[in-house]
Order: sequence, then structure tokens, then C-alpha cells
Amino acid sequence: MKDESQAAVTVANANGARPDVLTRGLPGNIAVKCPNCRELIVGKDWDKNLKVCPKCGHHGRLGAYERLEQLLDPASFEEIAADLRSNDPLHFSSRAQVYREKLESERQNSGLNESLVAGCGKIEGLPVALAVMDFNFIGGSMGSVAGEKITRAIELAVRERIPLLISAASGGARMQEGVISLMQMAKTSAALARLAEAGVPYISLLTDPTTGGVTASFAMLGDVILAEPGALIGFAGPRVIEQAMHHRLPKDVNTSEFVLKHGMIDQIVHRRALRPTLARLLRLYAGVQD
Repeated sequence: MKDESQAAVTVANANGARPDVLTRGLPGNIAVKCPNCRELIVGKDWDKNLKVCPKCGHHGRLGAYERLEQLLDPASFEEIAADLRSNDPLHFSSRAQVYREKLESERQNSGLNESLVAGCGKIEGLPVALAVMDFNFIGGSMGSVAGEKITRAIELAVRERIPLLISAASGGARMQEGVISLMQMAKTSAALARLAEAGVPYISLLTDPTTGGVTASFAMLGDVILAEPGALIGFAGPRVIEQAMHHRLPKDVNTSEFVLKHGMIDQIVHRRALRPTLARLLRLYAGVQD
């Protein structure tokens, strides 16, 4: 008799939540459940469709390297500062070293050293400096290392005089690093001011979610600000605002559609159109005709 744990069908949540057991007798990991419309999608079709639900258009979250693979020319990415790692600068919890254990656990589970990957690459042959956040590492939170890697990507863009692209996916500043984490808001904003003085363009891409100190700093400072459909964007989430105001908010508050309507971003771009849209912007900045 087969082990029931091996015979169960695992249905993965599109936003990385813990899988559910759907039925028995079939191989695992063959379907994905859309968190928006609850549609079951064949795993291969989900990946082929860039992790976008074919029924409702919900954009599932991407890891940093998945994002880079979708946006950049093959074999063009060169990572920088890959060896930088967070420690416990504030001794957040001396009892059992909770934060240090959390960091190590996140590194093992996500395969990342930090919540952000930085480097340079090419989109349709045009060079670009990049910093891409990954929500899978402590909610994409911005600590001292994430801020340093963003700053290094900005400095690379200034030094090489190539456009900068930052893809945000974050719950905000990392509470375990306290004021040091909050300092990254000023650090990255100051670096972007130097980028602007050098006349180098900055494109900001907002994905689900972009909140907290990330929204209050570098994410909203782009010369061009793009967003994926349906992304959660704002300083605080709707539930936090409702609890503070004791008032129900409209259904679409803090979505990319809401912030576009109110003039906070420039365009919403479907994931399938994102690479050609970025390439078009890079050609405009480079003075290259289509």
C-alpha cells in the first residue's frame, strides 16, 4: 500500500502560502490555486503564463531571480554584493538569538542571502542597473543590507551612466533592525538624489505588495513609476487604516488601479508587456529609435 503522504495532490497557493491537500491518488504539485478567484490552474500552464491567472488576471508573486529571468536578456545578468548578509546589529533578542535564527532559516528556505538582489544586465541589448526585491525573504523587508545593496546599484548606475530599475516587493522596514532599518529610507533617497543630479534615469516598478518604508522612500521616487495590475501599494494596508480610522474603506483602496487614478504612478503594465515596455523606455532614454 502506498504512503498516503506521497499519494496526495498538493495545490500550491499562487502567493506562496502553505499548500493544501486537494485529493488523493495523483502525483503532487500539479496545480496552483489562484488566491483571488480560487481557480485551479495546471502548474505548467501557470508557469507558462508568467504566474498570471488566465481567468481573473491576478498576478502571482515572483521571486527575485524569476523576475530577472523574465525581464533580462539571457545570460546578461551580473550580480553585485551577493555576499552581503544581515546580522543582529541591535541584539534584537538575546534570548535564544531569535533574529539570527530567523535569518538563517530564511536563507535556507528561500535560497537567498537577503531580501534583495542587485546587479546589472541588459533588456533587448540595452544596459540597465537593477535592484530586485524578493518577498520570500522576511516579507521583502528592508534592513541595512537591502539598503546597502540598493545604494550600490544606484552608484553603479551613476558610475556607468546607465538607467536604474528597482523592482519593489516589500512589507516595509525590518522591525528587527529598528532605527538602522529606518535609516535606509534616507540613505537610498539621498543616493537617488545624486543619481538625478547626474542626469541618469530611474524607473521604479511596484509589485505586490509595496508598502511601509519602501513606499515612503525609493519606490515612489522614480522618474517613471510602473506597477503590475492589482498590486497592493501604500504606506499602510487597508486593514491597518480601517482599524485606525474605525471606518470601512472602498474595496479597491491601496491597489495599483487606485493609485493610478489618483496620480501617484504613471502606468499599470501587465506582466507579459513589462519587458517590451521597459525596453521602449530604455530606448527613449538612450535616444535609440524603434
